[in-house]
Amino acid sequence: MAKTQLQWAKAGEITSAMERVAERENCDPDFVRQQVADGQAVIPNNHAHESLDPMIIGREFSTKVNANIGNSDTTSGIEGELRKLHTAVHYGTDTVMDLSTGENLDNIRSANIEHSPVPVGTVPIYEAVKHVDNPADITHELLLNIIEKQATQGVDYMTIHAGVLMEHLPLTDGRKTGIVSRGGSILAQWIEENGMQNPLYTKFEDICEIFAEHDVTFSLGDSLRPGCLADASDEAQFAELDTLGELTRTAWDHGVQVMVEGPGHVPMDEIADNVERQQDVCDGAPFYVLGPLVTDVAPGYDHITSAIGATEAARAGAAMLCYVTPKEHLGLPDEVDVRDGLAAYRIAAHAADVANDLPGARDWDDALSEARYEFDWRRQFELALDPERAQEYHDQTLPGDNYKEARFCSMCGVEFCSMRIDQDARDADGEMSSIDDETDLDASPSADVNLPPVGTHDTSRVPDEVEINGVTFTPAESHADD
Repeated sequence: MAKTQLQWAKAGEITSAMERVAERENCDPDFVRQQVADGQAVIPNNHAHESLDPMIIGREFSTKVNANIGNSDTTSGIEGELRKLHTAVHYGTDTVMDLSTGENLDNIRSANIEHSPVPVGTVPIYEAVKHVDNPADITHELLLNIIEKQATQGVDYMTIHAGVLMEHLPLTDGRKTGIVSRGGSILAQWIEENGMQNPLYTKFEDICEIFAEHDVTFSLGDSLRPGCLADASDEAQFAELDTLGELTRTAWDHGVQVMVEGPGHVPMDEIADNVERQQDVCDGAPFYVLGPLVTDVAPGYDHITSAIGATEAARAGAAMLCYVTPKEHLGLPDEVDVRDGLAAYRIAAHAADVANDLPGARDWDDALSEARYEFDWRRQFELALDPERAQEYHDQTLPGDNYKEARFCSMCGVEFCSMRIDQDARDADGEMSSIDDETDLDASPSADVNLPPVGTHDTSRVPDEVEINGVTFTPAESHADD
């Protein structure tokens, strides 16, 4: 049986995936190996995911971002999901989770894996629900069969809600929003109606054996995460976290990589404590957080409320941020929402890396600032996180090519542009020195996620075209800005 990245790392072997990660992170391959061996980082890398460009998730590396995609009972098919996948990759996601709950799950999942250069995650309990009339009818055998099928398909990591136990459920009784995790609510119903312990907990070692065979990474689900500020950091949340720490060590004993999922709504002053507690309880396993949202008052803008919390979480040591889109709590995201959510979260991840003084992380900022001061508009667009959006906004008021050479924009105009005034003053009297700094991004020690352009992956193993129902199309034919 092929080894997992964790098993190779513990054996002192540097795999090709570790070498690729070291190249992308601009660090020594043995440092990558040691972090994986110690359980402080994961390289989600299913043996069957042939189109994958390996990446790493861990607090000692650049902060990563996940984008959730997936259909529902009412919305989106394979073509729509592949377009979402392409949009997510194009705008800088580091992983995607296929959270489909509608029809055609196997084909959508297979298509996503085949066409994704980034790791693909899933939540197997969602598919299990589709096979029964009542969630309480889910059997242990059904769960294991679905998990094994998805592992065989090439899923790189799975959210397994094994930490919510029968004895934890009464702890949620005083909450404002109860259990807001979809997987957590399904399993709570199963536990209540069957009077038995969580099947994902009782069968956890069987799941470990499946994951070890295919090198699937655990993303241990936070079934009892808070769904509002009032429920944050409560007894239920932390009781489950203690179980997740236990399960982390069990998975490591089986040679399986682990990251742990974290809360979704947390007051800003509690975020760092939540991250530190997880790192302590789970022995440093990478923390993967949804947001968290720092206020509950802004439906339609939760990509902003959550990106604020995500920045604070990453600054405190969270390794990967799960994006939130403007549609959170309101509807199924489309391509435009994916783009907007990713922009917010790439900003959060990058800002945290700058604050944490990762090597070269600020070089990108410096290069863009230099282009801005020099009124090099084309270079500014090229360096922007979202070049298309930056140029679109500039050209709404000053569309002509001649304005790409102008020493002003439409916000201040010629007379009131502070940078033009500063330049002229420096040139006129000679008392202020000229500014001639130039940042060489080609020589930057930064990880590639902190350098432009975003969405840079090795796509040489990704098929160019997709055939669906006899119709061939290219996912790259459309972006969210079309």
